[in-house]
Amino acid sequence: MEEKSKDPLHGKRLDAILEELVEYYQGFEKLGEQINIKCFTDNPSISSSLKFLRKTPWARAKVESLYLFVLRQKKRDEGKKNR
Repeated sequence: MEEKSKDPLHGKRLDAILEELVEYYQGFEKLGEQINIKCFTDNPSISSSLKFLRKTPWARAKVESLYLFVLRQKKRDEGKKNR
């Protein structure tokens, strides 16, 4: 039997992470407030942001960190709804 990774980023594509964040923050404007990098604040698009994030490890790390935070927030919000 295969062990499942406990890492929520395991097997998660960067484009899917970015799309989820854009959806969660309802657009690039709010996402750019969370992570102030030019690819989110100056004429942003999924495509241009992916290009930048794939070649900029520190920016990608910030995006992945925010994604993990958002996952925790969603779990908390879900727990509140089920009470």
